[in-house]
Amino acid sequence: MKKKKVAKKPAYRRVLIKMSGEVMGGEQGYGICPEAVHGLADQIVAVHKLGVDVAVVIGGGNIFRGLQGSQKGIERATGDYMGMLATVINSLAMQDALEKKGVDTRVQTAISTEAVAEPFIRRKAMRHMELGRVVIFGGGTGNPFFSTDTAAALRANEIGAEVILKATKVDGIYNKDPMKYARAVKYDRIQYQEALAKRLKVMDSTAFSLCLDNEMPIIVFDIFKPNNLKKVVMGQKVGTLVCS
Repeated sequence: MKKKKVAKKPAYRRVLIKMSGEVMGGEQGYGICPEAVHGLADQIVAVHKLGVDVAVVIGGGNIFRGLQGSQKGIERATGDYMGMLATVINSLAMQDALEKKGVDTRVQTAISTEAVAEPFIRRKAMRHMELGRVVIFGGGTGNPFFSTDTAAALRANEIGAEVILKATKVDGIYNKDPMKYARAVKYDRIQYQEALAKRLKVMDSTAFSLCLDNEMPIIVFDIFKPNNLKKVVMGQKVGTLVCS
């Protein structure tokens, strides 16, 4: 008799996916591209079907960046609040795409937007995931001067995620910018301390320190390659792993 193949289980039980706002804009990187959003949603649905608890944090750079706004004369704190609202817009767009694919989704925000989303409540977010819902965290940390990278690191630790999956347009971490240098070398695995010492731009320093202090692993990978998100969750060697 032939032995039945045992389906491989996911490598992670609970994940937090951090997406930059630019991925919502597709190839152009700004605005909201419906095709790109639905493509991203398809990848999240594939992971959700594995029985994995999924949380998502999306940046707002495709709509507005607080830091860039301050460089053009907008008061920094005001610009950051504008950026937080941009992340809420992206969160609602992703919620719409996921629910059209049959996945129950909740958006929780760190700033008050009760007409369109729930306030962030840690225990409620965890309960949503236990009930099979995807939870999207919008509004950053709710405070100016903090990035959505920091929000992702904070929320990942709060909800007990096992890993942060940093979904980007690049297939991992390199020793130098691969767009500028043809001989840039990609890391398959790197330690926090080495990444800090070499000043590799994995996340901003606040977010990275939070991951380092709490030993939260980060996997940086290219979200635009078909099925890459599922491959990462299944434990395949995709992108770059940052760990202790």
